Amino acid sequence: MDSTRVTEQPTSFERPQPGVDPADPRGAFLRSPAPAAGTGAALPAQGRSGGEPPAPGAAAPGGPAPDAADGPASEHSQPGAGPDAEPDAHRPRPAPDGIPVQPADGQGRVDRAPGGAERRTGQVTRPGRPTPMRRDGDRLRFVGAATRRIARGIDLDEIVMGLCRATVPTFSDAILVYLRDPLPVGDERPTGPLVLRLRRTDRIPPERDTEGGGFTPIAPPEQPSELDSVGEELCTVRPGSALAEVLRGVRPVFTDAPAARAALPELLGEEGAAAVPDGQRAVLAPLRGRRRVIGAALFLRRPERIPFEADDLLVAAQLATHSALGIDKAVLYGREAYIADELQRTMLPETLPRCTGVRLASRYLPAAETARVGGDWYDAIPLPGSRVALVVGDVMGHSMTSAAIMGQLRTTAQTLAGLDLPPQEVLHHLDEQAQRLGVDRMATCLYAVYDPVAHRITVANAGHPPPVLLHLGGRAEVLRVPAGAPIGVGGVDFEAVELEAPAGATLLLYTDGLVESRLRDVWTGIEQLREKLAATAQLTGADHPPPLEALCDEVLDMLGPGDRDDDIALLAARFDGIAPSDVAYWFLEPEDAAPGRARRLARRQLSRWGMDELSDSVELLVSEVVTNAVRYASRPVTLRLLRTDVLRCEVGDDVPQLPRLRQARATDEGGRGLYLVNRLARRWGATRLSTGKVVWFELNHG
Repeated sequence: MDSTRVTEQPTSFERPQPGVDPADPRGAFLRSPAPAAGTGAALPAQGRSGGEPPAPGAAAPGGPAPDAADGPASEHSQPGAGPDAEPDAHRPRPAPDGIPVQPADGQGRVDRAPGGAERRTGQVTRPGRPTPMRRDGDRLRFVGAATRRIARGIDLDEIVMGLCRATVPTFSDAILVYLRDPLPVGDERPTGPLVLRLRRTDRIPPERDTEGGGFTPIAPPEQPSELDSVGEELCTVRPGSALAEVLRGVRPVFTDAPAARAALPELLGEEGAAAVPDGQRAVLAPLRGRRRVIGAALFLRRPERIPFEADDLLVAAQLATHSALGIDKAVLYGREAYIADELQRTMLPETLPRCTGVRLASRYLPAAETARVGGDWYDAIPLPGSRVALVVGDVMGHSMTSAAIMGQLRTTAQTLAGLDLPPQEVLHHLDEQAQRLGVDRMATCLYAVYDPVAHRITVANAGHPPPVLLHLGGRAEVLRVPAGAPIGVGGVDFEAVELEAPAGATLLLYTDGLVESRLRDVWTGIEQLREKLAATAQLTGADHPPPLEALCDEVLDMLGPGDRDDDIALLAARFDGIAPSDVAYWFLEPEDAAPGRARRLARRQLSRWGMDELSDSVELLVSEVVTNAVRYASRPVTLRLLRTDVLRCEVGDDVPQLPRLRQARATDEGGRGLYLVNRLARRWGATRLSTGKVVWFELNHG
């Protein structure tokens, strides 16, 4: 065995030291507490030249007095050390940070050879200089704390800030972080020149540097440092330039190297490069992600501080690697969040339609900012005859898959609504669609159709929480609708019920995230919702319903602060209805005289309503639409006029083919009816029914 080999005691930089916060990235460099009385002298202060070790029994600087009670044994103490252990004069006594104290008298360590002979081994240490073992341990502890702080960041700003806060003032007095502009995402190949933008800079002001950063305590500067002027906002890296070569090399370099010194003016500008301290007081570290260099970090120390050492390049390399990989992941996460937001935005309606006889309001809240995509949706679909379909549903899960299934079910519901199927038939077809999408594609849905002329609502439910109806007088009731089985179970019949929908009442459709949580069951939440609606209605009086938007906000206030367990979709419908005096309805036989009769009926009704100024336009358009209907119809044609904020005319027949607008040629005898409707009407359209179709148009009135 080589008698000159130093016997090193293992150290631990993962375990916290007493009195040092493990989360503090400076913990590796904070002054270690003095050893307990009787455990030996501490190391001389770092950077103190010619210092003498404390006398035996004297208190170490910052430590307890010699007569203080002994504290608990250090966690790095040797086994058997303690109040009752026999002293071992031949075992090196550990310092408070777990590093064995080396003799400071210029002699090697004393070992006891077999037979009782003494021998001196180990390397000689100089008084007043920290041992290499201690410096390496400090670096390891610092890198561990700094990388943990960088890893805590989720988005780009948090990671860059974590790098700055971890290194200033512990490792450097200033840091400049440059990143590509724009940052590439994943395997995306950047186009155009390499442009670096100063993302963040952090400098320690004199009053902050009172602990002595780095490996050696330093005195605060008496005046502002020149480091405050270092840094340019934008830098274009020219191919083949010195900066491009340094970045391509990936490894951190001291700026006193010729290549790095030539690269500084390109990165910082001439004035900024001149302010960089001379010698090894600046480190330029390229930031390389998974595929390519994405930026650079410049670590700076003031001239009065000790320069960086060769091992500090390894520290800078570790910081740069962890930061670059974290930035890469943050950019990918940001792209995923953007895709999720776009997906959620396209899955839900941007605006609600303006339907005759009903006012609508809606709200959607994701479960959390980090999970903005869910399976909840709502919709309002205009139907023929001034009716409107109100839909709210909830797909199981909070993933991209749930959102995709939700989008497919919502599209299917819109298509089925366009066919004017009864609510129970719509749910039946949705159930079949969910089974075709795959196994365990479960969802709940509530589908309601409101008729403002009849003042009735037809509701079918598929395992969804029941709606709540708030009456004009302030009474709130939970509608008794058969719950049914969720969509996707298969083989289940759905039942629809028809209920009164009085004018001034408000129907509230919602998902279970509003009423169910870890702290309450769904029926307790429904009762709280009913009480909340009733209490809100009392504030506006019995004759005035609460404003619809404010009512939605009040309902969401019942959630309270804190994270939500589920996303929430809310749809509120205020029933205004259409008075019977504002509706005129006729049946016309499919014969040649039908258009003339339709013109006379429309003129008389407009005269009763005091709308004679629209008679000419209405007669012309009614005649054209009725003529097209009776040409192919085999059953009576319906004609209905509705007076609301606009005048609406609807003509229905038993022919399912929808008319199409086309440009008639000069020699054609027909084909100009819809052209006239398109030019004179405010809006027009055609909707297919289960028994035929309805063609409608609207005109403004004074």
